[in-house]
Amino acid sequence: MIGRPEWFTRRKYGGWGLYPKTWQGWAYIAAFMVPFIIFQALPYWDVTTRTAVTVGWLALLMLDTFHIMARLKKDEREYRIEAIAERNAAYAMVGFIIIGILWQLASSSLRQAPEVDWFLIAALFGGLIAKAISNLVLERSAL
Repeated sequence: MIGRPEWFTRRKYGGWGLYPKTWQGWAYIAAFMVPFIIFQALPYWDVTTRTAVTVGWLALLMLDTFHIMARLKKDEREYRIEAIAERNAAYAMVGFIIIGILWQLASSSLRQAPEVDWFLIAALFGGLIAKAISNLVLERSAL
């Protein structure tokens, strides 16, 4: 697509995604952001046009970012470190979601109106399904 993997490295300490390691990476980010900021700052477009352009712009950026991430060259040690870090992040997120659900349930029950955000429940079950499918596929593959 547009960006090149040699311009970036994976984010290690500040979340997920990419971090520029060359001036071309920084220029790539500027080339995506500056026109978008200018477009948003100009008052000529209605809400529908702004929304459509924003969704399209973000979709293009996300597709290109995923394409770059898939082509990043990593050695076996980097894959292992990333896998352990992702596992630990997943454990922490699941723990916080469970604590959030329990908090919602306890606090709403004290008001005698038990209520839980079903989106959080769906996130847990989505993770459960993703894990089950991954295990099934990986056990049957020749890893």
